Amino acid sequence: MNLLPTQEEMISILEKTGSLRHGYYRYRNGTYANQYLQIAHAMRYYQHMKTMSVALSRKLRANTELRAMIPQLSVVSPATGGLAVAYGIVEALRANMVYWAEEVIEGEPQRFRQYVEPQKGEKILLVDDILRSGHNLTNLKRIVEERGAEVVGLAVMVYQPMPVTASFGDLPLYYLARIDPEYYSEQDAQAMMAKGIEFEEVLV
Repeated sequence: MNLLPTQEEMISILEKTGSLRHGYYRYRNGTYANQYLQIAHAMRYYQHMKTMSVALSRKLRANTELRAMIPQLSVVSPATGGLAVAYGIVEALRANMVYWAEEVIEGEPQRFRQYVEPQKGEKILLVDDILRSGHNLTNLKRIVEERGAEVVGLAVMVYQPMPVTASFGDLPLYYLARIDPEYYSEQDAQAMMAKGIEFEEVLV
């Protein structure tokens, strides 16, 4: 495999590790799709995690502006899904440090721990394992900017846009593979279930 895996090589890793599965699934936000995707299955294997982290770091280094700020660049991720990605990226880039946001109170937006948060003027790269709706990264961007830090880009292992995905304006987005499943409306999904097709619940 090349140092920068192709789309096909990434799909192969995801399928072999069970990260990408084909069937009929219902996500927690009520979306129906013909694919299941959870990068955590691939990240269980150190070599796959290392390969993907190095590959994503190479894409980041290709941006001359980002490359110039790497010594001062910090990485922010949501806990817990994005943490392995964050540490992998920081190690591969030799960037500054890692911050993470977590759900301290169930049902409330993720937030930083006291004294473990970006500082005013700090350059921040937002990372996660998957970009779907963009909900997590939108919240991260908000709380980072509330502290006066500057978000300079976003990086994810896989981009899987949903029917409605948040916009991040002119911020550069980096990813190793794009996956476009087929989505079904509520009406179509109900009709399919009436014909005996079962949708498996995606729990996380």
